[in-house]
Amino acid sequence: MNLKPLGDRVVVKPLEEEERTKGGIVLPDVAKEKPQHGEVLAVGPGALTEDGRRLPMDVKVGDRVLFAKYAGTEVKIGDEEYLILRQSDILAIVEREPAAAKA
Repeated sequence: MNLKPLGDRVVVKPLEEEERTKGGIVLPDVAKEKPQHGEVLAVGPGALTEDGRRLPMDVKVGDRVLFAKYAGTEVKIGDEEYLILRQSDILAIVEREPAAAKA
């Protein structure tokens, strides 16, 4: 991928939901909802304030995030689909549980 976001924009790879319901029913593509979570692949330098200072970004490459349902712009490069959205469209960072906590 060769995308470098500008300002407070972020490039996210949407993560697909499972294709089965909890009851085991396979969902066709048209019944699936748009993914609302993904992995951050690239982060812009941050927004500029009126006095020219750069605001730091809250997300970093590798973060898993939840974002607004219809946020951003979909971009297709080759066979891969990406989403470019503003940091303000990101609702939360999903923190993974440590492996020891699962045991």
